[in-house]
Amino acid sequence: MIENKKISFPTKGRIDVVNLSSYIDKILSDSAINNGQMHLFVIGSTGALTTIEYEPGLLKDINEFFERLIPYGVDYHHHNTWHDDNGSSHLQASLLKPNISIPIEDKKLILGKWQQVIFIDFDTRPRQRTIHCQLMGE
Repeated sequence: MIENKKISFPTKGRIDVVNLSSYIDKILSDSAINNGQMHLFVIGSTGALTTIEYEPGLLKDINEFFERLIPYGVDYHHHNTWHDDNGSSHLQASLLKPNISIPIEDKKLILGKWQQVIFIDFDTRPRQRTIHCQLMGE
């Protein structure tokens, strides 16, 4: 069996980290699938998915890490194409990935005790984000 769902939410931009746990829990509780796999995919090229321990210190570390590695405000070649300011956003997102797959067992994701699925919005402005969610299993 395959089920397709969407997760939509607003973001602030500029390395906004969103914990997706409540959205995922709702999808799993409403799903007919008990065991299988959940695949999440970001629609857009300035956002990414990963897992972390969602705690305030690490949220600051993530922000500082990406800002040091690929800083905002530098004149990226991408800006010449679209006359915008989000070249850093595209580069930062490209270091992670737009998708993640996680096993489902007994209507719960198989994650570590301190592990949460997160979305990071790297764009330079607030946006409405959508993540496509596909559940496969029985």
